[in-house]
Amino acid sequence: MIGAVLLVVIAAAFLFPFVWMIITSLKPTAEVFSSGAALTGSKIEWSNYPSALTSIPFGRVILNSFIVSIAGSLLSVFVSTMSAYAFARLRFKYRDHLFMLFIGTLVLPQEVLVIPLYIGMQRLGLVNSYFALIVPFAFGAFGAFLIRQFVMSLPHEFEEAARIDGCGDFRIMTQILLPLLKAPIMVVAVFSFIDYWSTFLWPLIVVNDANLATIPLGLQMFSGERGTDWGPMMAAVTLTTIPSIFIVVFLQKQLEKGVALGAFGGR
Repeated sequence: MIGAVLLVVIAAAFLFPFVWMIITSLKPTAEVFSSGAALTGSKIEWSNYPSALTSIPFGRVILNSFIVSIAGSLLSVFVSTMSAYAFARLRFKYRDHLFMLFIGTLVLPQEVLVIPLYIGMQRLGLVNSYFALIVPFAFGAFGAFLIRQFVMSLPHEFEEAARIDGCGDFRIMTQILLPLLKAPIMVVAVFSFIDYWSTFLWPLIVVNDANLATIPLGLQMFSGERGTDWGPMMAAVTLTTIPSIFIVVFLQKQLEKGVALGAFGGR
């Protein structure tokens, strides 16, 4: 009974921001803060949603976010899978030391990385490009670590049999191991997609062209010299959270399996 009550309380705490977001998106802008603790305003302002679509180049912002998020997640999966296989199966000098150094990059906050990354993009002439939005943060260590943990748990007999049949490392990776890595790959893909979808600092620094603005930069457009248009902005936030929620709900079982397998070394 106590466990059920705790679960309800925790669920309510997590759901409250989403409920508040939807309620605020239906309030008149002037009443967002003046209504106090009241859940609703004097009227339901459905016009906030059409206004959200017209106040900013909403279609372009959504398209940019999909391009960056999908391309970024695919690149992250590719890099993470190749790195995981290298650190789990290939034998080379200082492999374990390099892996620990690679994992150590997880403790570096994004704020530490953005300045050298921006200087690099600027010198290469890649500022204000999809390349700058996608590539720099596709080489993180989290995905490689998660997939490596799963690869380490797979029996070597699969690969030994494949080598006897004449398969090289690339064919072993793509034809033998890759079908077994669907669960952790799905976790890496979803986490990468959500990360690209919601990140604000790096696009803010590397992009100053409105045609390349992603969702966080698009939401910033609701703020101007006369203040923030809170009603339409919260309506836009509500609309932009739908893809992430849909992905997590639709792939819930695969995510749970992938996280559990990664957490327990594939067992």
